[in-house]
Formats: sequence, structure tokens, C-alpha cells
Amino acid sequence: MSDDQTFAALRQELDRWRSAGRTARLWLRDDDAVEVTDALEQLLDTTRQATVPLTLAVIPAFTGEALVARLAREDHVLVAVHGWSHENHAGPDEKKQELGSHRHADVVLAQLRNGLDRLRLLHGPKLVPMLVPPWNRISAELVPRLEEQGFEVLSVFGRMRDNSPIRLLNTHVDVVNARGQRGDRPHADLVRELVGELRTRFAGGEDPCARERPAPVDEPIGILTHHLVHGASERAFLARLFEETVDHSAVSWMSATDLVGGLALPQGRVE
Repeated sequence: MSDDQTFAALRQELDRWRSAGRTARLWLRDDDAVEVTDALEQLLDTTRQATVPLTLAVIPAFTGEALVARLAREDHVLVAVHGWSHENHAGPDEKKQELGSHRHADVVLAQLRNGLDRLRLLHGPKLVPMLVPPWNRISAELVPRLEEQGFEVLSVFGRMRDNSPIRLLNTHVDVVNARGQRGDRPHADLVRELVGELRTRFAGGEDPCARERPAPVDEPIGILTHHLVHGASERAFLARLFEETVDHSAVSWMSATDLVGGLALPQGRVE
């Protein structure tokens, strides 16, 4: 199947949004940035040419002035806090976690605060006070204390949970990772996931065929990338996705800053 056929379902869904006078809000988050690499340059070039805002989740412990100088030339890029060192503290039989319950909460939170302070010092106004947990995992006991450390929003993977003590700006379509697969994801699968997110929001958040929790009708749809492991397939998918969406009147690619400013605060807590 050609990419033109693959993206037909997306075009059809977006045309439905346009006919209804509605606009889908999309945003792009890329994880694991540390330094300037050829892979990062390719992502910066692609998003700049497409005029798509990009939020880079940067690992504070290992980054420095070289990345600061490079990003200073990119008006479309923002920076978020990607844990502290992206170090796994879970056991060999557990899913990887840096921000789990394997260490005392005060130790973990102190590192996160240091990470936020360091990236704010380095990147100044490009810094969004958003925590992106490595591997998209964080212990529930840490979440209610994130605002004490200066974070205003949390970004993980999956549809927004009700009853969160902090604003959530999540991602929903991972260009690289799926269960049992890393890289070279079929473009048809990625389009199907994105169309599914769009249909759920169009229907007011209800999706009787979905196994995942309903999506709030106004929840932005996050696309997640990992520039360090992008190959030809991932680069081609992003280029075609931007081609199909950037100029479509039913799509608005938004920056994390603009989205965070409009996020409502759910009540309660994340489980």
C-alpha cells in the first residue's frame, strides 16, 4: 500500500472535522535530547520547514551549552525536563523507571527540582515547566508533590486521566515504540492510531470500540518521537504527516506553552 493510500483515512477524517467547523489540536514532543547530533538536526530541519512547534524533552544531567547555542537559533522549539539522568532504578524483572518508588521520594524530587532549575538556567524562556518522566512512568506518590518543585504540567503517554493534582499534556501516538516493537512501525498502524484519537474526540470523548479510557473531547493529541533512533521510515512518516496536516484548515499544530496555558486542572489524583 502506498503512503497516499495509507493517509487516505486521515484525510477523510480531517475533512469531516472541517465540514463540522471543528479544529483538531496537535502537538509534537520528542524525547531524550542531550546534545547536538545529526539526528537532532534532521528533526529540527523537518519541523522548521513544516512550521510545526516542537517540544524537546531534555535530560538535565548530561546536557550543556552546545545544545543551548543550537536551540537558540530555533524559534519553534521549546524545552521540557526529561527526569534527571534517565537512569533506571527498577529491578531486572520490572519495567524501567527512574521516577519509581525504588528510592526515597525526597531524593527523587530533589533531583527533579535540580533538573528544572538547571534547564531554566540554561534555556531561559524556552523552558516549559513540564516534567516528562523517562519511559513515561512516574510513581503515584510523586505526582501530588510536583508543583512544590516548580512544575506546572506533567506529560506522559496515553489518554488523560481524570482526577489529577497537576495539569496533564499527554502524548498518544508513538512513532517509534509499540508493544514488542521499536522502530519501523508500519505507517498504516500510526495513521490508524491517530485517526482513532481524532474520532474519539469528534464523538465527544466516547469510543465504545476502544479498550482505553475515553478521551476528553478537548484533549490535545500528542505525537511522540525519539530522534536518536529515527530511521528512514520514521523520517518519512513525519514528513508525510506534516504535509497532510500543516495546511489543513481542521488542524492546528500548537506549542506546549500555548496548550499549557489553556489546560484545565482535574480534581483528585493520578493513580
